[in-house]
Amino acid sequence: MSQAEQSRIVTGTTRLLGIFGAGGFGREVLPLVRGVPGREVVFVDDAPQASLINGARAISWDEFCEANNAPKQVALAVGNSAARQAIADRCATAGIGFAHVQATNAIILDEAQIGEGAIISPFAIISSNVLIGRHFHANVHCYIAHDCIIGDFVTLAPHVCCNGNVHIADHAYIGAGVVLKQGTANKPLVIGRGAVVGMGAVVTKDVAPGEIVVGNPARPLTATR
Repeated sequence: MSQAEQSRIVTGTTRLLGIFGAGGFGREVLPLVRGVPGREVVFVDDAPQASLINGARAISWDEFCEANNAPKQVALAVGNSAARQAIADRCATAGIGFAHVQATNAIILDEAQIGEGAIISPFAIISSNVLIGRHFHANVHCYIAHDCIIGDFVTLAPHVCCNGNVHIADHAYIGAGVVLKQGTANKPLVIGRGAVVGMGAVVTKDVAPGEIVVGNPARPLTATR
């Protein structure tokens, strides 16, 4: 099975695909999108540290914009959500569209809606009737159960278990191995805008906007000192 068959990317007739961000996550995205005949995949970085990274050219933003291999798209593999939004705004202003990246062994069930620019890593599962916003990152082995609502620029680190009826607001970060307790239709578990849930936490109560919680059960970081 070829690399193109092992992974899927929804890009239409794109001939140049830029992975914005050449860090660790960007290098993990590369194998999911390369190998399609007639399309070159490059890394795009404001200050590339090398001209070739894992076999792909690394070029500046200006070089990417000036390339004549139209049409082109980008996948935003930048971990910081504020930076990801700033880059998304820059791309939109330049008229550059966004790729949907999804490993073929990821599972997406009925009536799941995913906004533009998502990156769905291998072995992720998105269950039925889930609503996800723009530029979402689901790292390897994430699970999102039924009736969850996830905002824009949200990141789930590896092995997050997000049970049903959980609402995660924009720019929240959910750390590796976190378990989010199931809510109900009348009272969903809510993770506020910009909140950070530390790795391994077990969240049983709502998390306020901007709050950092850790532990089992999860508590505000200041309360643990």
